[in-house]
Amino acid sequence: MPPPAPGDREARRKDVSEAVWAVLADKGFGGLTLRAVAAAMNGSTGMLMHYFPTKRALIAHALDLLEVRTAERPRRARPAEGLPSVRAILLDILPLTPDDTARNRIWVSSWDLALADEGLAGEQAGRYARLRGTVRPHLEAAGRLHQLGDANADAEQLAAAAVAFTHGLVVQALFDPDRFPVDVQTAMLDDFLASLGPGAGADRHLSRRPGLPGSAAG
Repeated sequence: MPPPAPGDREARRKDVSEAVWAVLADKGFGGLTLRAVAAAMNGSTGMLMHYFPTKRALIAHALDLLEVRTAERPRRARPAEGLPSVRAILLDILPLTPDDTARNRIWVSSWDLALADEGLAGEQAGRYARLRGTVRPHLEAAGRLHQLGDANADAEQLAAAAVAFTHGLVVQALFDPDRFPVDVQTAMLDDFLASLGPGAGADRHLSRRPGLPGSAAG
């Protein structure tokens, strides 16, 4: 039998990715198996072995797919420099819509795998570093625009705090959505950002303290 035409191979590859995504959306990474993906596309595990010879190859593809879909999601416009842009970025992370909730559930379900695999753990750490790097320039702008209450605040540490706060809120909202509905999540984020602003008190800000991400070891 001749090999499939390039167009057919590309179509099949898209079908496989859609099936992987369907399994992730339904069962998370805990339910991601070749058998489940094959069932989702009415195919065979033998066929899938051509794409994923190992379970880790399947997981790596799923993580890549999740990262692509996360990057391609609709995002809020950046309203202004500084803290307003930080707010827009962090709101895009929170589970405020059904799609955002589903995507966050998938991400959280991947953490167990990442903690057990040094390579996957490194990739996840890299994702957090990139996110902090996205937030940091806007915090630097906030400092230049006098939107921060602490003149000594370090943008790298503030970015780490903002990402940590937001992802902590994500987890709580996923496990207890009745306690953390959309309006509560939004209000908590606004309170966090207000704590960085003028009049909030310098003792509530992160300046250069040893041991925090981005700080120099003393």
